[in-house]
Amino acid sequence: MRRLLMGTVLLPAAALPTQAQLLTHKDLSLAMATTIAQTAIDMCTSQGYGGYGVSVVVVDRAGDTIVALRSDTASPHTMENARRKAYTARTFRVSTADYAKRYADNNPVVHQQATLPSVIAIPGGLPIKAGDDVIGGAGVSGTPGKDEPCVQAGIDKVADQLK
Repeated sequence: MRRLLMGTVLLPAAALPTQAQLLTHKDLSLAMATTIAQTAIDMCTSQGYGGYGVSVVVVDRAGDTIVALRSDTASPHTMENARRKAYTARTFRVSTADYAKRYADNNPVVHQQATLPSVIAIPGGLPIKAGDDVIGGAGVSGTPGKDEPCVQAGIDKVADQLK
């Protein structure tokens, strides 16, 4: 009986891995995040979208801000909107345009998620991917309807480094 009991207790322990391993992953560098943000602002400005003032935020895989830039004429609310767009794109791993569509479709889960701090259902944020791994997010605010192409230009600028 004692052997049977000991075998029952020790068997699950034997199934555990013998060594723990560190997780490895890619992260955005400050230089990459800055390139994304500056390229997004430059794109908006060069296309004539920057007249209202633009803010750009890039967040890391944890949703923390790496870079936040604003043009000279950006309204105060654009920085917060850009941050929330970047965070939402990172968190849900989709563009905020797609997330906004889910919200508009009255998806009850999305309506509950949108009550979380820093989540917003407004187009203008994109996830930043290294392969299939979402390693950050970028958001632009200040050019309604034109935010996403500006963000995409920034991400495209560093695309070769994200492979």
